[in-house]
Amino acid sequence: MTQRPAYYRLHQGARILPFAADEYDARLKGLRAIMEAQGVESCVFTSMHNIAYYSGFLYCAFGRPYGLVVTATDSVTISAGIDAGQPWRRCHGDNITYTDWARDNYWRAILSVTGEGKTIGFEGDHLTLLQSGKLDAFLKPARRVDIAEATMRQRMHKSPAEIALIRAGANTADVGGYAIREAIEVGAREIDIAMAGRNAMEREIARRFPEAEYRDTWVWFQSGINTDGAHNPVTARRLETGDILSLNTFPMISGYYTALERTLFVREVDAASLKIWEANVAAHEYGISLLQPGASCAEITAKINAFFEDRDLLQYRTFGYGHSFGVLSHYYGREAGLELREDIDTVLEPGMVISMEPMLTIPEGQPGAGGYREHDILVIHEGGNENITAYPYGPGFNVVG
Repeated sequence: MTQRPAYYRLHQGARILPFAADEYDARLKGLRAIMEAQGVESCVFTSMHNIAYYSGFLYCAFGRPYGLVVTATDSVTISAGIDAGQPWRRCHGDNITYTDWARDNYWRAILSVTGEGKTIGFEGDHLTLLQSGKLDAFLKPARRVDIAEATMRQRMHKSPAEIALIRAGANTADVGGYAIREAIEVGAREIDIAMAGRNAMEREIARRFPEAEYRDTWVWFQSGINTDGAHNPVTARRLETGDILSLNTFPMISGYYTALERTLFVREVDAASLKIWEANVAAHEYGISLLQPGASCAEITAKINAFFEDRDLLQYRTFGYGHSFGVLSHYYGREAGLELREDIDTVLEPGMVISMEPMLTIPEGQPGAGGYREHDILVIHEGGNENITAYPYGPGFNVVG
């Protein structure tokens, strides 16, 4: 009977990565400093965001586990046989393919890198109870250390190469925004307008990054009552004159998320709606002015809260005023320690990238009903911030159709 391996190496084709090798080496150097400080001998990463951040490989799970093992000397992605050589072509470092001919070959592949009885770093915000039990059973760690928060804080500080990619993403989001603006007309469906924006961004990403993998770019385009939530899915609702609109473009480039979000109206805007819209735009501009190095997320949030409270609008705020950018998506990853909320004390530093996105939702039946949101991306520098979003906001440009 043929002896089938639990794991093997399938390294074929040319390697193509979002960043140069020295970028990943620098990230791994930072990680190993964290590991040394916490006495960690091997990290076993399971999340899409950390695996992509440290190796460049963005996995597609489809019910299978994936991993990245980092030791003092090695960095090894762990991928399923169904992907063949693609994970190796798209990762920095080594790659081991595990087979599904026997249950838990995934953990046998990991064990081949870590060995037994070591101090293991893991992601407490991602490792499931099931896989946590298997980690203990196979690796028999002397100690486990939750390294999720430390890696999140490392990801908050963007390198020049990351900022360049994020800037390209913001430019691409603008391209999608203009395509959507052109597609807006009375009678058009949300889904058709959204597809126009998505297609424009896909083409732009392919133009800018001809060797990339293309996946996950999307649009949320909402109208009327559908604007009340920031993350409401697209529907087939048809636009009507006077509708409030919410434009949201999300290009994804090698796991890096960027966004453009704007309030618009179809052909005309009534006085009550205009008043709310202008107040939200004013809060947006005020918030941008507050994004300065040395300011804390909680302090910025308190000031914008006071701005809205002075105008009797604070009760209509629906979520925090902004968040970090980098390797994240609507279904994985988030640098939760860099969000503009009351409970986040993180201080802004040069090299961080953060949004300003105030949103007010006025309930149906009230004058000005609907959801109002503007969203720009800011890079924090030594002397202030740089707004890398170019699509205009406000009534002067966004009463359309």
